[in-house]
Amino acid sequence: MAYALLIGQRSYSSWSLRGWLPFAAFGIPVDLSSTVIYSDAFASEVAAFGGGGTVPVLRTPEGGILTDSLAIAWHLAETFPEKGLLPDDPIARAEAQSLIAEMHSGFTALRNACPMNLRTAWDGFEVSAAVQADLDRLQALWSEALARSGGPYLYGDYSLADVFFAPVAIRIAGYGLPVDPLTQSYVTTQLAHPAIIEWREAGLVEDDEVAKYDMGLPRLPFPIPG
Repeated sequence: MAYALLIGQRSYSSWSLRGWLPFAAFGIPVDLSSTVIYSDAFASEVAAFGGGGTVPVLRTPEGGILTDSLAIAWHLAETFPEKGLLPDDPIARAEAQSLIAEMHSGFTALRNACPMNLRTAWDGFEVSAAVQADLDRLQALWSEALARSGGPYLYGDYSLADVFFAPVAIRIAGYGLPVDPLTQSYVTTQLAHPAIIEWREAGLVEDDEVAKYDMGLPRLPFPIPG
């Protein structure tokens, strides 16, 4: 039996993206199923898959159930140490784990004000003081990691730290958030990752527009690195 993963709409579900990216980026096979968040069938489909009301949900080959993207990340890093999901260097590994945990539990102002949307970008978004504070913290964390590693990703090679910050990079690009040149370069690197491109393109084909995510601002084409 293979891993089985249940996700929501690719265009909007940042946690589904975090659940899927480790499989795609590190070549771990997974059988993918999808459900529609906010639909009448969502709760019953998640329950039937074995989840508790949210996505992503992962079934392991042995029948274990993981209902949180952080749990999925730790499980895969432990199960596939040869894949390099976390840095080998003990100090870098500890720092990466700390960044992942901070992303998982923090940056709520930015996440709440700027829902992930891979179908469009927005013009004229006004950055609040709380969102700016989150951006300042992100830029400090990213610049320190990139300075130590030399890039192009936070710890040199792509890792779970980049997986967890991918939806934030998408938000920065989609809302035109003000960041310094180093941060903008990292955002561009994130958006150019083949797995991100694959995820976005699938969402454009499969997802319907969700009115809940309309910001009431003028729309722009989503910025694609080229």
